[in-house]
Amino acid sequence: MKKIRIGCGAGYGGDRIEPAVELAQKGDIDYLIFECLAERTIAIGQKQKKQNPQSGFNEFLAARMKAVLPICAEKKIKIVTNMGSANPKAAAELTRDIAKELGLSHLKIAIVEGDDVYDIVVNNDLKLDEMGTTISLSGKNIISANAYLGAEALAKALENGADIVIAGRAADPSLFLSTMMFEFGWQNDDWDKLGKGTAIGHLLECAGQITGGYFADPKYRDVPNLAKLGFPIAEVTQEGDAVITKVLDAGGCVTVDTCKQQLLYEIHKPDSYITPDVVADFSGITFKQIGKDCVEVSGASGKPRTSTLKVSVGYSDGFIGEGEMSYAGPGAVERAKLALDIVKERLNICHILPQEIRFDLIGINSLHGERLSKDSAPYEVRARVAARFASKNEATFIGNEVETLYTNGPAGGGGAFKSVKEIVAMDSTLLDRNLVKTNISYLEV
Repeated sequence: MKKIRIGCGAGYGGDRIEPAVELAQKGDIDYLIFECLAERTIAIGQKQKKQNPQSGFNEFLAARMKAVLPICAEKKIKIVTNMGSANPKAAAELTRDIAKELGLSHLKIAIVEGDDVYDIVVNNDLKLDEMGTTISLSGKNIISANAYLGAEALAKALENGADIVIAGRAADPSLFLSTMMFEFGWQNDDWDKLGKGTAIGHLLECAGQITGGYFADPKYRDVPNLAKLGFPIAEVTQEGDAVITKVLDAGGCVTVDTCKQQLLYEIHKPDSYITPDVVADFSGITFKQIGKDCVEVSGASGKPRTSTLKVSVGYSDGFIGEGEMSYAGPGAVERAKLALDIVKERLNICHILPQEIRFDLIGINSLHGERLSKDSAPYEVRARVAARFASKNEATFIGNEVETLYTNGPAGGGGAFKSVKEIVAMDSTLLDRNLVKTNISYLEV
């Protein structure tokens, strides 16, 4: 029975590069997948692209390609990625230039576009899910609207001989599924096979999470050599079953428990996991440890895909002003509380009215609030104030006021930090999939 080996070289945009190199060198893989998009990544990329038409793709694309292209070219390992983000074309052009600089040749780079549906979404004045109102009534400055593309166009690019496939907002598991559809000839309505492939893609998509990175908890769940954590490999059969593993001497571990934890990651309904390709059913999945760092996966299935695609809509939502100050030694908590009280009073004195504001003592109540915080007195604590404003000028007030605590506040403050950040917020909507048209173009090296 035919098998392929797929490695995941990144689980998010800023992930480590060395594990991807290790996969290419030692993983005996056929495909190296870089999954590098979060919800708001493309919205940020669109802002960058407006300032510079040659930007808007993943900031580590060049470093990753320089590191893995020579190995992948030599070993005939194909690369599939969504590092194109808001600008797949520019990402592909840079990849071509890097390949030429490295002296590589006979490489075909595919550019998969069509996820940018800004005009369609705005012109149709679609309703936004979280706001519960249409775009025209939201009062928001819409930055981006990108539909989640499925595996079909990616698989078509591979079928047409692409060695490297660069897309924008392709769904995370679809990157992996595309390789199985191409290699095994799975049809786009073979729901059980697509469900199985989607499950495998979901297990791999966060890279080091399934090899123990997000699993480790000292004394309870010890994971060896996390500093050299290896990224996962799936050995997949034509029937859609798989073994999850890693490079033999890489750090981390692959166990039934690491696989279970990753399976449930970001899953609301295990029997109805909606992707562009299929409504996957994970409820029948079983895991079996068949060797050290080798877990067998089977039992996923699928149902017909929906008639709509999810669209992530990015919009500007004001600015966050932030300030921090540290206090240490006896009475640190009392001095930090006084610091926060001073800033509160300064807001009233200066008639500053933020849209939202929070006052935190990091190390005491910043994560779980007062109700769950323990009544203790640590030796050091960090006071933090963060507030949302409509304008950047208003937002600067917070950091400036915290900084003035150096000379106008409690004794012993240090390590002041202040910042103002524009808020890029996200909402979502659904779009008839027939309105989304993908386009594949190619560059040759």
